[in-house]
Amino acid sequence: MTSETAVPRLRAVTRPLDQAPDLLALADPSDPLLWHRGDRGCVGIGETLRLHFRGAERFRDAATAWRKIAAAASVDDPVSLPGSGLVALGTFAFADSSAAESVLIVPRILVARHRNRWWITETTAAPDRAGDHADPELATEGLASVPAPQAAGSWPGVEFVPRQLPGDPATAGSVASYLDGVRESVQRIERGAAEKIVLARQIEGQVAAGSDLRVPLTRLAERYLDCWTFAVDGMIGASPETLIRSTNGAVSARVLAGTRARHADAPQRDAQARDELLTSSKEQHEHAFAVQSVVTALSPHVRELRTSEEPFPLQLPNVWHLATDLGASLDEHSSAIELVGALHPTAAVAGTPTAAAVAAIAELEPFDRGRYSGAVGWIDAAGDGEWVIALRCAQLGATDPATGVRSVTASAGGGIVVGSDPEHEFGETVSKFRPVTEAFAP
Repeated sequence: MTSETAVPRLRAVTRPLDQAPDLLALADPSDPLLWHRGDRGCVGIGETLRLHFRGAERFRDAATAWRKIAAAASVDDPVSLPGSGLVALGTFAFADSSAAESVLIVPRILVARHRNRWWITETTAAPDRAGDHADPELATEGLASVPAPQAAGSWPGVEFVPRQLPGDPATAGSVASYLDGVRESVQRIERGAAEKIVLARQIEGQVAAGSDLRVPLTRLAERYLDCWTFAVDGMIGASPETLIRSTNGAVSARVLAGTRARHADAPQRDAQARDELLTSSKEQHEHAFAVQSVVTALSPHVRELRTSEEPFPLQLPNVWHLATDLGASLDEHSSAIELVGALHPTAAVAGTPTAAAVAAIAELEPFDRGRYSGAVGWIDAAGDGEWVIALRCAQLGATDPATGVRSVTASAGGGIVVGSDPEHEFGETVSKFRPVTEAFAP
């Protein structure tokens, strides 16, 4: 959408629900659109509008486009909660040069929950000018009822292997390639070229025709209760890291950096891993980089910025993380997407200094990250929203018209600093892949 493009006029009608439908069951089995965590979240059914963005200005362009669309929209919303009325779900690429599209999607039907409140929103095309008529199939005579869930489909599962890339099938994406990248990153850091470089690797598999993607989504939602489970335009995952939450002038974020694998079946060893994380100068150093990058990026947009006094151990089923929570008051009328643009990329997913780290990533990672370690979330007409860093996730490719098979690529990485050990960093990626590999298993 450019400045010369006509602004789409939308009509969003929200009504409260008396019953509590199962959000996960309502998702499209082949193309789910979902945002879910415990007693909050939403599911989209159908699609009224899709916006595409690319390049270095993708966040700014998306924020501008959405502000215009929201201003032109007709919204009937007696619920009046963040996430009611006009809403778009989105996913954004990590790199300015990425070939992956960044998108905002306005679903035709949105069924949502906030604790003990439920509602349904139908968004349709409105007439462009007086005398025009909307598409009769999209005209909202009365609010649609909650659709019936589609029957459960098959799930043969996915077997992941290290990703092999054209041109160098013997090594690209392999364990050896990743270990070499970690060693090179450490050498650059020791020479003073950067303080921290986040290096990732990828694994890939195939999703069989007719597979019901609600199976891995349900597994993620049920196992990773402290994460946002998401599915937007084929990007599926469960992220533990809130990039930004902006509601009614209040802003919050959670920073994660520093990791140890869990040993859930060995409590004493698990506690030792947690304590090692809390006392590791290397992990504390890496975490401080990540927190400072968020504080620096947010400061121009907020006031009364506060953080938890010390990093705390965040317990997930697969790993321990060092975590810091931040809170602030919005100092200007910035939308959630503008705040995302100000924060991205954080030191937790790129490194420090940002420009040097991003340049090193482009050189040392033999692939385009796509939307991995970008942003995924939602925004409403008021500019409120919640966005997480796209971690513990996998991106599905297009469906092969001949076979119905879809590729799926998962990514995981870690922060490289002075003293980083390649084998340890590799083990960290194995732990971080577990949410996806277990969710997509047969």
